[in-house]
Amino acid sequence: MSEKVVVRFAPSPTGYLHIGGARTALFNYLFARHSGGAFLLRIEDTDRERSTPEACAAILEGLRWLGLHWDGEPLYQTGGLERHLKAARQLLESGHAYRCFCTPEELEIRREKARAQKLDFQYDRTCLALEPAEADKMAAQGRPHVVRFRIPEGSTEFEDLVYGPVRFANSTVEDFVILRSDNSPTYQLAVVADDIEMGITHVIRGDDHLSNPPKQILLYRALGAAVPHFAHLPLILGPDKKRLSKRHGATSLTEYRGMGFIAPAVFNFLVLLGWTPPEEREIFMREELIRLFSLEEINKKSAVFDQAKLEWMNGRYLAQMEAVELLELARDDFERAGLLTENSTPEQLGKLLKVLDLAKERCRLTGDLLPRSRFFFPVELEYERKAVEQHWKAGTVIKMTALRDKLLEVEVWQSGPLEEALRSLAEKLQLSAAGLIHPLRVALTGGSVSPGIFETMELMGRELTLSRLGTAIDRLG
Repeated sequence: MSEKVVVRFAPSPTGYLHIGGARTALFNYLFARHSGGAFLLRIEDTDRERSTPEACAAILEGLRWLGLHWDGEPLYQTGGLERHLKAARQLLESGHAYRCFCTPEELEIRREKARAQKLDFQYDRTCLALEPAEADKMAAQGRPHVVRFRIPEGSTEFEDLVYGPVRFANSTVEDFVILRSDNSPTYQLAVVADDIEMGITHVIRGDDHLSNPPKQILLYRALGAAVPHFAHLPLILGPDKKRLSKRHGATSLTEYRGMGFIAPAVFNFLVLLGWTPPEEREIFMREELIRLFSLEEINKKSAVFDQAKLEWMNGRYLAQMEAVELLELARDDFERAGLLTENSTPEQLGKLLKVLDLAKERCRLTGDLLPRSRFFFPVELEYERKAVEQHWKAGTVIKMTALRDKLLEVEVWQSGPLEEALRSLAEKLQLSAAGLIHPLRVALTGGSVSPGIFETMELMGRELTLSRLGTAIDRLG
Protein backbone atom coordinates (compact mmCIF):
# COMPACT_ATOMS: atom_id res chain seq x y z
CA MET A 1 0.00 0.00 0.00
CA SER A 2 1.82 3.08 -1.28
CA GLU A 3 -0.40 5.84 0.13
CA LYS A 4 -0.37 6.59 3.83
CA VAL A 5 -3.56 5.24 5.33
CA VAL A 6 -5.77 7.80 7.08
CA VAL A 7 -9.05 6.58 8.58
CA ARG A 8 -11.61 8.15 10.84
CA PHE A 9 -14.26 7.11 13.31
CA ALA A 10 -17.14 9.57 13.08
CA PRO A 11 -19.77 9.01 15.79
CA SER A 12 -22.81 11.20 16.25
CA PRO A 13 -23.18 12.23 19.93
CA THR A 14 -26.91 11.65 19.98
CA GLY A 15 -26.51 8.50 22.09
CA TYR A 16 -23.89 6.41 23.81
CA LEU A 17 -21.18 4.34 22.17
CA HIS A 18 -22.88 1.02 21.43
CA ILE A 19 -21.37 -2.32 20.48
CA GLY A 20 -21.75 -1.77 16.73
CA GLY A 21 -20.10 1.65 16.88
CA ALA A 22 -17.29 0.32 19.06
CA ARG A 23 -16.65 -2.49 16.55
CA THR A 24 -16.48 0.06 13.71
CA ALA A 25 -14.02 2.21 15.68
CA LEU A 26 -11.96 -0.88 16.48
CA PHE A 27 -11.68 -1.99 12.85
CA ASN A 28 -10.60 1.52 11.83
CA TYR A 29 -8.04 1.56 14.64
CA LEU A 30 -6.59 -1.85 13.76
CA PHE A 31 -6.38 -1.06 10.06
CA ALA A 32 -4.57 2.21 10.76
CA ARG A 33 -2.13 0.70 13.23
CA HIS A 34 -1.48 -2.34 11.02
CA SER A 35 -0.75 -0.04 8.06
CA GLY A 36 1.30 2.48 10.00
CA GLY A 37 -1.31 5.12 9.23
CA ALA A 38 -3.42 7.57 11.22
CA PHE A 39 -6.61 6.93 13.19
CA LEU A 40 -8.60 10.16 13.46
CA LEU A 41 -11.73 11.03 15.41
CA ARG A 42 -14.52 13.26 14.14
CA ILE A 43 -17.55 14.12 16.25
CA GLU A 44 -20.50 14.64 13.92
CA ASP A 45 -22.46 16.97 16.17
CA THR A 46 -24.43 18.91 13.57
CA ASP A 47 -27.75 17.54 14.89
CA ARG A 48 -28.01 20.31 17.46
CA GLU A 49 -31.32 19.16 18.90
CA ARG A 50 -30.23 15.58 19.68
CA SER A 51 -26.48 15.95 20.29
CA THR A 52 -25.57 16.24 23.96
CA PRO A 53 -22.30 16.91 25.82
CA GLU A 54 -23.05 13.86 28.01
CA ALA A 55 -23.26 11.53 25.01
CA CYS A 56 -20.08 13.01 23.55
CA ALA A 57 -18.22 12.50 26.85
CA ALA A 58 -19.49 8.90 27.04
CA ILE A 59 -18.22 8.16 23.53
CA LEU A 60 -14.77 9.53 24.32
CA GLU A 61 -14.71 7.63 27.61
CA GLY A 62 -15.68 4.38 25.87
CA LEU A 63 -12.97 4.76 23.25
CA ARG A 64 -10.34 5.47 25.89
CA TRP A 65 -11.49 2.50 27.97
CA LEU A 66 -11.05 0.19 24.98
CA GLY A 67 -7.61 1.68 24.36
CA LEU A 68 -8.58 3.14 20.97
CA HIS A 69 -6.37 6.20 21.24
CA TRP A 70 -6.84 8.49 18.27
CA ASP A 71 -4.19 10.63 16.63
CA GLY A 72 -4.34 14.39 17.15
CA GLU A 73 -7.32 16.30 18.47
CA PRO A 74 -10.93 15.33 17.69
CA LEU A 75 -12.52 17.34 14.90
CA TYR A 76 -15.97 18.64 15.79
CA GLN A 77 -18.15 18.94 12.73
CA THR A 78 -19.94 22.05 13.97
CA GLY A 79 -16.62 23.88 13.79
CA GLY A 80 -16.40 23.29 10.04
CA LEU A 81 -19.30 25.46 8.88
CA GLU A 82 -17.11 27.77 6.79
CA ARG A 83 -15.52 24.77 5.12
CA HIS A 84 -18.94 23.31 4.32
CA LEU A 85 -20.25 26.63 2.94
CA LYS A 86 -17.12 27.02 0.81
CA ALA A 87 -17.70 23.57 -0.70
CA ALA A 88 -21.34 24.47 -1.44
CA ARG A 89 -20.27 27.72 -3.16
CA GLN A 90 -17.71 25.80 -5.23
CA LEU A 91 -20.39 23.37 -6.38
CA LEU A 92 -22.76 26.22 -7.28
CA GLU A 93 -20.10 28.06 -9.25
CA SER A 94 -19.08 24.94 -11.16
CA GLY A 95 -22.67 24.09 -12.08
CA HIS A 96 -22.71 20.88 -10.04
CA ALA A 97 -25.35 22.36 -7.71
CA TYR A 98 -28.28 24.74 -8.01
CA ARG A 99 -30.65 26.69 -5.79
CA CYS A 100 -34.12 25.25 -5.21
CA PHE A 101 -36.96 27.56 -4.16
CA CYS A 102 -39.69 24.92 -3.96
CA THR A 103 -41.47 25.24 -0.62
CA PRO A 104 -42.01 22.29 1.74
CA GLU A 105 -45.73 22.57 1.06
CA GLU A 106 -45.21 22.32 -2.70
CA LEU A 107 -42.95 19.31 -2.29
CA GLU A 108 -45.48 17.58 -0.03
CA ILE A 109 -48.19 17.97 -2.68
CA ARG A 110 -45.91 16.29 -5.21
CA ARG A 111 -45.11 13.49 -2.74
CA GLU A 112 -48.83 12.89 -2.16
CA LYS A 113 -49.39 12.71 -5.89
CA ALA A 114 -46.58 10.14 -6.26
CA ARG A 115 -47.99 8.09 -3.38
CA ALA A 116 -51.43 8.13 -4.96
CA GLN A 117 -49.89 6.77 -8.16
CA LYS A 118 -47.82 4.28 -6.13
CA LEU A 119 -44.58 5.78 -7.42
CA ASP A 120 -41.34 6.51 -5.62
CA PHE A 121 -40.99 10.26 -5.22
CA GLN A 122 -37.96 12.04 -6.62
CA TYR A 123 -37.47 15.77 -6.86
CA ASP A 124 -38.56 16.77 -10.39
CA ARG A 125 -35.83 19.38 -10.97
CA THR A 126 -38.30 22.23 -11.28
CA CYS A 127 -35.72 24.78 -10.17
CA LEU A 128 -32.96 23.44 -12.42
CA ALA A 129 -34.66 25.39 -15.21
CA LEU A 130 -33.84 28.69 -13.48
CA GLU A 131 -30.89 30.58 -14.89
CA PRO A 132 -28.10 30.81 -12.27
CA ALA A 133 -28.17 34.61 -12.40
CA GLU A 134 -31.94 34.63 -11.79
CA ALA A 135 -31.56 32.16 -8.93
CA ASP A 136 -28.80 34.29 -7.39
CA LYS A 137 -31.03 37.38 -7.65
CA MET A 138 -33.92 35.58 -5.92
CA ALA A 139 -31.58 34.42 -3.15
CA ALA A 140 -30.24 37.97 -2.70
CA GLN A 141 -33.83 39.16 -2.27
CA GLY A 142 -34.16 36.80 0.70
CA ARG A 143 -36.26 34.08 -0.93
CA PRO A 144 -35.98 30.91 1.22
CA HIS A 145 -34.25 28.12 -0.65
CA VAL A 146 -32.06 25.07 -0.38
CA VAL A 147 -29.09 24.07 -2.50
CA ARG A 148 -29.34 20.76 -4.38
CA PHE A 149 -26.60 18.69 -5.95
CA ARG A 150 -27.17 17.95 -9.63
CA ILE A 151 -26.93 14.20 -10.31
CA PRO A 152 -25.25 13.49 -13.66
CA GLU A 153 -26.43 10.83 -16.08
CA GLY A 154 -24.92 7.37 -16.15
CA SER A 155 -23.93 5.20 -13.21
CA THR A 156 -21.63 5.29 -10.23
CA GLU A 157 -19.40 2.33 -9.53
CA PHE A 158 -16.88 1.54 -6.84
CA GLU A 159 -15.01 -1.43 -5.42
CA ASP A 160 -16.07 -2.05 -1.86
CA LEU A 161 -13.24 -3.67 0.09
CA VAL A 162 -15.72 -6.03 1.76
CA TYR A 163 -18.53 -6.56 -0.74
CA GLY A 164 -16.60 -6.20 -3.99
CA PRO A 165 -17.89 -4.31 -7.08
CA VAL A 166 -20.94 -2.12 -6.41
CA ARG A 167 -22.88 -0.24 -9.09
CA PHE A 168 -25.70 2.28 -8.77
CA ALA A 169 -27.70 3.75 -11.64
CA ASN A 170 -27.62 7.51 -11.16
CA SER A 171 -31.26 7.67 -12.23
CA THR A 172 -32.17 6.10 -8.87
CA VAL A 173 -30.63 9.01 -6.96
CA GLU A 174 -32.50 12.29 -6.77
CA ASP A 175 -30.90 15.73 -6.75
CA PHE A 176 -30.32 15.71 -3.01
CA VAL A 177 -30.10 18.74 -0.73
CA ILE A 178 -26.59 19.74 0.36
CA LEU A 179 -27.46 23.04 2.05
CA ARG A 180 -30.66 23.61 4.01
CA SER A 181 -32.71 26.80 3.96
CA ASP A 182 -31.06 27.94 7.21
CA ASN A 183 -27.64 27.67 5.49
CA SER A 184 -26.65 24.57 7.45
CA PRO A 185 -25.00 21.67 5.59
CA THR A 186 -26.64 18.28 5.29
CA TYR A 187 -24.87 15.07 6.27
CA GLN A 188 -23.63 14.26 2.76
CA LEU A 189 -21.92 17.61 2.16
CA ALA A 190 -20.43 17.88 5.66
CA VAL A 191 -19.03 14.33 5.56
CA VAL A 192 -17.36 14.76 2.19
CA ALA A 193 -15.96 18.22 2.95
CA ASP A 194 -14.59 16.97 6.27
CA ASP A 195 -13.11 13.80 4.78
CA ILE A 196 -11.32 15.92 2.18
CA GLU A 197 -10.04 18.29 4.87
CA MET A 198 -8.79 15.37 7.00
CA GLY A 199 -7.18 13.56 4.05
CA ILE A 200 -9.19 10.38 4.61
CA THR A 201 -8.03 7.53 2.38
CA HIS A 202 -10.32 4.75 3.62
CA VAL A 203 -13.90 5.01 4.87
CA ILE A 204 -14.68 1.98 7.06
CA ARG A 205 -18.22 1.95 8.46
CA GLY A 206 -21.35 -0.15 8.90
CA ASP A 207 -23.21 -1.40 5.84
CA ASP A 208 -26.25 0.62 6.85
CA HIS A 209 -24.27 3.36 5.04
CA LEU A 210 -24.03 1.35 1.80
CA SER A 211 -26.49 3.68 0.06
CA ASN A 212 -24.29 6.73 0.72
CA PRO A 213 -21.25 6.14 -1.54
CA PRO A 214 -23.03 7.05 -4.83
CA LYS A 215 -23.86 10.53 -3.53
CA GLN A 216 -20.53 10.97 -1.80
CA ILE A 217 -18.42 9.74 -4.72
CA LEU A 218 -20.17 12.23 -7.00
CA LEU A 219 -19.49 15.00 -4.48
CA TYR A 220 -15.79 14.09 -4.23
CA ARG A 221 -15.45 14.19 -7.99
CA ALA A 222 -17.36 17.45 -8.34
CA LEU A 223 -15.09 19.03 -5.72
CA GLY A 224 -12.01 17.80 -7.59
CA ALA A 225 -10.90 15.54 -4.73
CA ALA A 226 -9.60 11.97 -4.68
CA VAL A 227 -12.27 9.40 -3.86
CA PRO A 228 -11.37 7.30 -0.78
CA HIS A 229 -11.64 3.52 -0.63
CA PHE A 230 -14.84 2.22 0.98
CA ALA A 231 -15.29 -0.80 3.24
CA HIS A 232 -18.75 -1.48 4.63
CA LEU A 233 -19.03 -3.78 7.63
CA PRO A 234 -21.96 -6.20 7.97
CA LEU A 235 -24.19 -5.34 10.89
CA ILE A 236 -24.09 -7.19 14.21
CA LEU A 237 -27.20 -9.25 14.92
CA GLY A 238 -28.72 -10.45 18.16
CA PRO A 239 -29.24 -14.16 18.91
CA ASP A 240 -32.67 -13.89 17.22
CA LYS A 241 -30.85 -12.81 14.01
CA LYS A 242 -32.39 -9.35 14.19
CA ARG A 243 -30.37 -6.16 14.36
CA LEU A 244 -28.65 -5.82 17.74
CA SER A 245 -30.62 -3.51 20.00
CA LYS A 246 -31.44 -2.84 23.63
CA ARG A 247 -33.84 -5.76 23.74
CA HIS A 248 -30.81 -8.06 23.50
CA GLY A 249 -29.37 -6.63 26.72
CA ALA A 250 -26.93 -3.84 27.42
CA THR A 251 -25.67 -2.22 24.24
CA SER A 252 -23.77 0.75 25.65
CA LEU A 253 -20.06 0.09 26.06
CA THR A 254 -20.09 1.74 29.49
CA GLU A 255 -22.85 -0.65 30.56
CA TYR A 256 -20.66 -3.63 29.73
CA ARG A 257 -17.86 -2.18 31.79
CA GLY A 258 -20.28 -1.76 34.68
CA MET A 259 -21.40 -5.38 34.28
CA GLY A 260 -17.88 -6.62 35.01
CA PHE A 261 -16.28 -6.97 31.59
CA ILE A 262 -12.69 -5.84 31.13
CA ALA A 263 -11.41 -3.87 28.15
CA PRO A 264 -8.90 -6.40 26.71
CA ALA A 265 -11.58 -9.10 26.58
CA VAL A 266 -14.15 -6.81 24.93
CA PHE A 267 -11.47 -5.65 22.48
CA ASN A 268 -10.65 -9.26 21.55
CA PHE A 269 -14.32 -10.26 21.34
CA LEU A 270 -15.35 -7.34 19.12
CA VAL A 271 -12.58 -8.04 16.61
CA LEU A 272 -13.97 -11.54 16.06
CA LEU A 273 -17.46 -10.16 15.31
CA GLY A 274 -17.15 -10.23 11.55
CA TRP A 275 -13.40 -10.79 11.12
CA THR A 276 -11.78 -14.20 10.68
CA PRO A 277 -8.22 -14.43 12.02
CA PRO A 278 -5.69 -16.33 9.91
CA GLU A 279 -4.83 -18.46 12.95
CA GLU A 280 -7.38 -20.90 14.37
CA ARG A 281 -7.68 -19.61 17.91
CA GLU A 282 -9.76 -17.03 19.71
CA ILE A 283 -7.61 -15.39 22.38
CA PHE A 284 -5.23 -12.74 21.03
CA MET A 285 -3.16 -9.98 22.56
CA ARG A 286 -3.64 -6.47 21.16
CA GLU A 287 -0.24 -6.47 19.43
CA GLU A 288 -1.09 -9.75 17.70
CA LEU A 289 -4.38 -8.38 16.41
CA ILE A 290 -2.65 -5.28 15.04
CA ARG A 291 -0.12 -7.50 13.26
CA LEU A 292 -2.72 -9.92 11.84
CA PHE A 293 -5.60 -7.61 10.97
CA SER A 294 -6.56 -6.98 7.35
CA LEU A 295 -9.73 -5.92 5.58
CA GLU A 296 -9.60 -9.00 3.34
CA GLU A 297 -10.65 -11.27 6.23
CA ILE A 298 -13.80 -9.29 7.04
CA ASN A 299 -16.85 -11.48 6.48
CA LYS A 300 -19.73 -10.48 4.24
CA LYS A 301 -22.15 -12.30 6.55
CA SER A 302 -23.50 -10.53 9.63
CA ALA A 303 -21.97 -11.60 12.93
CA VAL A 304 -24.18 -12.77 15.81
CA PHE A 305 -23.55 -11.25 19.23
CA ASP A 306 -23.19 -14.03 21.79
CA GLN A 307 -23.00 -12.67 25.33
CA ALA A 308 -22.24 -16.11 26.78
CA LYS A 309 -19.15 -16.27 24.61
CA LEU A 310 -18.14 -12.77 25.68
CA GLU A 311 -18.45 -13.88 29.31
CA TRP A 312 -16.33 -16.97 28.59
CA MET A 313 -13.66 -14.85 26.92
CA ASN A 314 -13.75 -12.35 29.77
CA GLY A 315 -13.17 -15.25 32.17
CA ARG A 316 -10.13 -16.40 30.18
CA TYR A 317 -8.65 -12.93 30.45
CA LEU A 318 -9.34 -12.75 34.19
CA ALA A 319 -7.67 -16.14 34.65
CA GLN A 320 -4.51 -14.80 33.01
CA MET A 321 -4.27 -11.71 35.22
CA GLU A 322 -2.09 -11.29 38.28
CA ALA A 323 -3.86 -11.28 41.64
CA VAL A 324 -2.84 -7.67 42.35
CA GLU A 325 -4.55 -6.59 39.09
CA LEU A 326 -7.69 -8.50 40.02
CA LEU A 327 -7.74 -6.90 43.45
CA GLU A 328 -7.69 -3.46 41.85
CA LEU A 329 -10.64 -4.40 39.64
CA ALA A 330 -12.70 -5.56 42.62
CA ARG A 331 -11.24 -3.36 45.36
CA ASP A 332 -14.52 -1.59 46.08
CA ASP A 333 -16.35 -4.92 46.47
CA PHE A 334 -13.78 -6.28 48.92
CA GLU A 335 -13.75 -3.05 50.91
CA ARG A 336 -17.53 -3.02 51.21
CA ALA A 337 -17.39 -6.63 52.39
CA GLY A 338 -14.83 -5.67 55.05
CA LEU A 339 -12.23 -8.07 53.64
CA LEU A 340 -9.87 -5.25 52.72
CA THR A 341 -9.32 -2.22 54.92
CA GLU A 342 -6.68 0.41 55.58
CA ASN A 343 -5.61 -1.71 58.56
CA SER A 344 -5.23 -4.98 56.62
CA THR A 345 -1.92 -6.59 57.63
CA PRO A 346 0.61 -7.88 55.09
CA GLU A 347 -0.44 -11.41 56.10
CA GLN A 348 -4.12 -10.65 55.46
CA LEU A 349 -3.33 -9.00 52.14
CA GLY A 350 -1.11 -11.94 51.19
CA LYS A 351 -3.90 -14.40 51.90
CA LEU A 352 -6.36 -12.33 49.87
CA LEU A 353 -4.00 -12.37 46.88
CA LYS A 354 -3.57 -16.15 47.18
CA VAL A 355 -7.32 -16.55 47.34
CA LEU A 356 -7.79 -14.47 44.18
CA ASP A 357 -5.16 -16.52 42.40
CA LEU A 358 -7.08 -19.67 43.27
CA ALA A 359 -10.58 -18.28 42.67
CA LYS A 360 -9.95 -16.51 39.34
CA GLU A 361 -10.20 -19.67 37.22
CA ARG A 362 -13.94 -19.87 37.90
CA CYS A 363 -14.73 -16.18 37.46
CA ARG A 364 -16.24 -14.76 34.31
CA LEU A 365 -16.99 -11.20 35.43
CA THR A 366 -15.18 -8.94 37.87
CA GLY A 367 -18.30 -9.12 40.03
CA ASP A 368 -17.63 -12.85 40.50
CA LEU A 369 -14.34 -12.25 42.32
CA LEU A 370 -15.87 -11.47 45.70
CA PRO A 371 -18.52 -14.27 45.75
CA ARG A 372 -15.90 -16.80 44.63
CA SER A 373 -13.50 -15.61 47.34
CA ARG A 374 -15.48 -14.65 50.44
CA PHE A 375 -15.97 -18.21 51.77
CA PHE A 376 -12.21 -18.42 52.33
CA PHE A 377 -12.71 -15.95 55.18
CA PRO A 378 -14.66 -16.22 58.47
CA VAL A 379 -17.96 -14.88 57.13
CA GLU A 380 -21.40 -16.36 57.62
CA LEU A 381 -22.19 -18.84 54.87
CA GLU A 382 -25.37 -18.93 52.85
CA TYR A 383 -26.03 -22.48 51.66
CA GLU A 384 -27.29 -22.87 48.10
CA ARG A 385 -30.55 -24.79 48.24
CA LYS A 386 -29.81 -26.80 45.10
CA ALA A 387 -26.36 -27.80 46.35
CA VAL A 388 -27.78 -28.91 49.72
CA GLU A 389 -30.54 -30.95 48.08
CA GLN A 390 -28.10 -32.58 45.70
CA HIS A 391 -25.21 -33.42 48.02
CA TRP A 392 -26.53 -33.56 51.60
CA LYS A 393 -28.38 -36.85 51.69
CA ALA A 394 -29.29 -39.27 54.44
CA GLY A 395 -26.11 -40.46 56.14
CA THR A 396 -24.13 -37.31 55.22
CA VAL A 397 -23.86 -36.32 58.88
CA ILE A 398 -22.06 -39.61 59.64
CA LYS A 399 -19.63 -39.05 56.74
CA MET A 400 -18.89 -35.45 57.70
CA THR A 401 -18.40 -36.37 61.36
CA ALA A 402 -15.95 -39.09 60.40
CA LEU A 403 -14.15 -36.70 58.05
CA ARG A 404 -13.82 -34.04 60.73
CA ASP A 405 -12.32 -36.60 63.10
CA LYS A 406 -9.90 -37.70 60.37
CA LEU A 407 -8.84 -34.14 59.58
CA LEU A 408 -8.12 -33.50 63.24
CA GLU A 409 -5.30 -36.03 62.89
CA VAL A 410 -3.62 -34.13 60.02
CA GLU A 411 -0.42 -32.56 61.34
CA VAL A 412 0.73 -30.61 58.25
CA TRP A 413 -2.20 -28.59 56.91
CA GLN A 414 -1.36 -28.74 53.23
CA SER A 415 -3.23 -30.01 50.20
CA GLY A 416 -1.17 -33.24 49.91
CA PRO A 417 -1.72 -34.57 53.45
CA LEU A 418 -5.35 -33.36 53.37
CA GLU A 419 -6.04 -35.30 50.17
CA GLU A 420 -4.35 -38.38 51.58
CA ALA A 421 -6.51 -38.20 54.72
CA LEU A 422 -9.77 -37.86 52.79
CA ARG A 423 -9.00 -40.64 50.33
CA SER A 424 -7.94 -43.06 53.06
CA LEU A 425 -11.22 -42.38 54.89
CA ALA A 426 -13.21 -42.90 51.68
CA GLU A 427 -11.51 -46.24 51.19
CA LYS A 428 -12.23 -47.23 54.78
CA LEU A 429 -15.90 -46.29 54.40
CA GLN A 430 -16.02 -48.02 51.00
CA LEU A 431 -16.98 -44.77 49.26
CA SER A 432 -15.65 -42.97 46.21
CA ALA A 433 -13.63 -39.86 47.06
CA ALA A 434 -16.39 -37.82 45.39
CA GLY A 435 -18.83 -39.19 47.97
CA LEU A 436 -16.94 -37.14 50.57
CA ILE A 437 -15.72 -34.25 48.42
CA HIS A 438 -19.14 -33.06 47.21
CA PRO A 439 -20.82 -32.75 50.63
CA LEU A 440 -17.57 -31.33 52.05
CA ARG A 441 -17.56 -28.61 49.41
CA VAL A 442 -21.08 -27.58 50.37
CA ALA A 443 -20.06 -27.53 54.03
CA LEU A 444 -17.01 -25.33 53.40
CA THR A 445 -18.24 -23.00 50.64
CA GLY A 446 -22.04 -23.14 50.76
CA GLY A 447 -22.21 -24.23 47.12
CA SER A 448 -21.28 -26.95 44.66
CA VAL A 449 -18.56 -25.03 42.80
CA SER A 450 -15.15 -24.03 44.11
CA PRO A 451 -11.47 -24.35 43.30
CA GLY A 452 -9.84 -27.70 44.07
CA ILE A 453 -11.15 -28.78 47.47
CA PHE A 454 -7.74 -29.65 48.91
CA GLU A 455 -6.19 -26.32 47.85
CA THR A 456 -9.31 -24.64 49.23
CA MET A 457 -8.89 -26.32 52.64
CA GLU A 458 -5.19 -25.44 52.76
CA LEU A 459 -5.84 -21.78 52.05
CA MET A 460 -8.92 -21.65 54.27
CA GLY A 461 -6.78 -22.90 57.15
CA ARG A 462 -7.28 -25.56 59.83
CA GLU A 463 -9.40 -23.49 62.21
CA LEU A 464 -11.93 -22.20 59.67
CA THR A 465 -12.18 -25.56 57.88
CA LEU A 466 -12.96 -27.48 61.05
CA SER A 467 -15.32 -24.76 62.25
CA ARG A 468 -17.29 -24.91 58.97
CA LEU A 469 -17.44 -28.69 59.21
CA GLY A 470 -18.76 -28.42 62.75
CA THR A 471 -21.47 -25.98 61.66
CA ALA A 472 -22.50 -28.28 58.83
CA ILE A 473 -22.65 -31.30 61.15
CA ASP A 474 -24.87 -29.36 63.56
CA ARG A 475 -27.13 -28.33 60.68
CA LEU A 476 -27.28 -31.87 59.31
CA GLY A 477 -28.03 -33.27 62.76
